[in-house]
Amino acid sequence: MVIDGFVASGFEAVREAFAENFAAGGDVGAAVTVYRDGEPVVDLWGGLADPEGERQWERDTLQLVYSATKGVTSTVAHLLAQRGELELDAPVARYWPEFAAADKGDIPVRWLLSHQAGLAALDTPVPLADALAWDPMVDALAAQTPNWTPGTAHGYHGRTFAWLVGEVIRRATGRTVGRILAEDIAGPFGIDFFIGVPAAERHRVSRLVFAPTVDVSSVPEEMIPEELRPMVIAMRDPQALVNRAFQVTDPADIDFNDPTVQAAEIPSSNGIGTARGLARLYASTIGEVDGARLLTPETLAAATREQAGGIDRVMMIPDRYATGYMLPTESFAFGGPNSFGHPGRGGSLAFADPDTGIAFAYVPNYIIESAPDLRARNLVDAVSKSLG
Repeated sequence: MVIDGFVASGFEAVREAFAENFAAGGDVGAAVTVYRDGEPVVDLWGGLADPEGERQWERDTLQLVYSATKGVTSTVAHLLAQRGELELDAPVARYWPEFAAADKGDIPVRWLLSHQAGLAALDTPVPLADALAWDPMVDALAAQTPNWTPGTAHGYHGRTFAWLVGEVIRRATGRTVGRILAEDIAGPFGIDFFIGVPAAERHRVSRLVFAPTVDVSSVPEEMIPEELRPMVIAMRDPQALVNRAFQVTDPADIDFNDPTVQAAEIPSSNGIGTARGLARLYASTIGEVDGARLLTPETLAAATREQAGGIDRVMMIPDRYATGYMLPTESFAFGGPNSFGHPGRGGSLAFADPDTGIAFAYVPNYIIESAPDLRARNLVDAVSKSLG
């Protein structure tokens, strides 16, 4: 396996962990980038971007990162709040009047970002083509009665986050999340990341490869780790929120290799970029990168303050949320206690740790869901080891 890129002196352990992910962790193609105090100290890539055509992973290969997109979308929201273009504690209905239907008039924008709005699932899924067209999904969410009393609990809005947060941003600014990202963040800050990949960049996109899955209904309960049992048991019920939250389109199983899906904007799930781009974005939230900073210290402090924690009503496991970003828990630590970021389905992870000045991103195309996946954890541990 040929690994390209560089590591700064002292970070050799990250290269070793990255190589081990290919040797023993199943990686097909992947990249990892680490910034420290605004400077890249690790930038590695290797493997195959498309094993069917044996296309090599290159320095500029783009990778779809699933829910790691939510961290990028949240950054867009906080930049708008910093500018005074979006008030996070204002009612959603101020920007989106139709949203007030079904007694939702008092839900603040912040609850959309922190998964407290109770709109994780739809009573009637929207045809996928309509969801990709945007407005029909927005109309369905505006009419939807909450799945629980908003503000009384939190539950992962795995898919609906895209249209809920995205529509508020569109109404507030007249621009989509993807357009704001391109014009106000990616362009000015040199960040190679898209929500809605342009046709001219499609040739750089890696192909997702899926690991074999296991039918959870066949796994004896005593073999399931105790902390995961409530989630696995819930997954056996088709009407459980953990299933319905990912069945808001018809068909529910979205082909994220489909160019049409990649070209659309799904600001919860279809962000596409490089590890370098994601790490650079997070680095610019906690400090200057090439003389420019994306979020002020005051905005960052407000953005990363915990809003919800405890047992997630959808995922049935303990987690913690700031306003859009995930926060570390005992079982899922990014960096230190003040780190923030977001993982993505099947392995991707991006976060920043203001205490150490570290910004980290790992993007693989081999999607692991049914087995323990330690690839990102091994890389994060290697970064910690390198810091001493």
